[in-house]
Amino acid sequence: MGKNSKTVEAWHFLRNNKRFGYGDGNIAKAGYVYSVEGPVTLCVWGLHASRRAIDALQYAPGAMVGRVVLSGKIIEGDDKLVATHREYLWIADATETLRAFARWSALQVIQHWDAPDFVRRYLESGKESLRSAALSAAEGAARSAARSAARSAAWSAAYSAAENAAWSAARSAAEGAANSTARSAAWSAAYSAAWSDQNTELEKRLMALGEHA
Repeated sequence: MGKNSKTVEAWHFLRNNKRFGYGDGNIAKAGYVYSVEGPVTLCVWGLHASRRAIDALQYAPGAMVGRVVLSGKIIEGDDKLVATHREYLWIADATETLRAFARWSALQVIQHWDAPDFVRRYLESGKESLRSAALSAAEGAARSAARSAARSAAWSAAYSAAENAAWSAARSAAEGAANSTARSAAWSAAYSAAWSDQNTELEKRLMALGEHA
């Protein structure tokens, strides 16, 4: 964990109404610098964000995403940072983007189980008429770790709020991609590589939102 006073570009997810969780009624706006008095402490006090979108996603209280710049006093942990200043470069509604990303994640490991055709069609199209059947098909027990992760990814893509579906499907897909490797240091490396690939795809999709925000 390190401290510095440089600026860091990062990702931050907001509630769908863009209100902060501090009880002060403030609404996030692009171009405004929000500040707190120090000292800041990870997970306790300060303005948080994550360098990688996939890391920020696990803390998301909603599907509004912001590209931010942190400055002032900054403390960095494993998957998030906290600072005394946070500016939003842009804010966008990522609901549909996150749902599409969840389906994409599930498709990356669909080969690990004998998914019915309508499951693949749902993951490829996102058609609401297929969602319930796809969800039911993915709820069954699986015989292997890779197969279980693949089904979990499909289930997550068809269920839950967009931010939760996206993070859960991505995690399951990364596990499914790694589960062909023995659970060892090699498994960890395979999982990390798959997780990094998930982040690359997610950030590409979110940056496209920013071009129109």
